Amino acid sequence: MADVTTLAEMGGNLNTIGYGLAAIGPAIGLGILIGKVVEGTARQPEMAGRLQGLMWIGIGLIEVLALIGIATPFFLPS
Repeated sequence: MADVTTLAEMGGNLNTIGYGLAAIGPAIGLGILIGKVVEGTARQPEMAGRLQGLMWIGIGLIEVLALIGIATPFFLPS
């Protein structure tokens, strides 16, 4: 029974660590996306406006992953 109590007490800390790990994915995705847009703009400056518009759409889609990660603990039973 002592082990179950210890695991229950650690639940909050593990949730925080889990969200931190879940935030790594969107961070990597944003880094890759923005880097590729900068690279594309350097190669073809005339496409900068279109690339930037697509970048903002991509950023919105990537950020949804982080929002799902932060909202999930509120919907899961504890």
